[in-house]
Amino acid sequence: MLKIVIAGGFGAGKTTAVGAVSEITPLSTEEYLTEASADVDSLEGVEAKQTTTVAFDFGRLSLPDAPVPLELFLFGTPGQDRFVDLWYDLSRGAVGAVVLVDTRRLESSFTPVSFFEDIGLPFVVAVNHFDGAHRYHPEQVRAALELPTSVPVITCDARNPSHVAGVLLTLVGHAVQNAPAGPAHLTSTTTLQDA
Repeated sequence: MLKIVIAGGFGAGKTTAVGAVSEITPLSTEEYLTEASADVDSLEGVEAKQTTTVAFDFGRLSLPDAPVPLELFLFGTPGQDRFVDLWYDLSRGAVGAVVLVDTRRLESSFTPVSFFEDIGLPFVVAVNHFDGAHRYHPEQVRAALELPTSVPVITCDARNPSHVAGVLLTLVGHAVQNAPAGPAHLTSTTTLQDA
């Protein structure tokens, strides 16, 4: 069993990604945007957005046919910077994180990228392809976010279950490769379960 955090800026597709792959009805804390948040939640680039996550999303995905059978517990963060304190709690015990990127609002990706770099949690960047948005090559996104070559940057559609599952498997592989070396008697399976 592995805990994974799905983060990203406001409106990047985190709730959609969790809902796309969860084999259970996902727990969602979506609430309608109100006038009270108008001064702090810019809708520029996502004018049609009507709701926002106010705590976290939760979903579960079992991958029994993976090279090592996996059960993934997915925790989607709220996207606004004012919730960063909650990100610490959601990241505790996680094996890694996915940072969903919306290229229409790339500046909102810097905070989650910096957050995971600062706490030392392995992460991958998944560029969410929104309808009508300009398509950038992953290396262009890497350069814009100033990411080292060791951080995987991939593209996806957060509505597509197979795309999201592929992102999650990429993250698990990346996290396993970057896990600190444990005691010699632990196997990779044990290390995965303990992560």
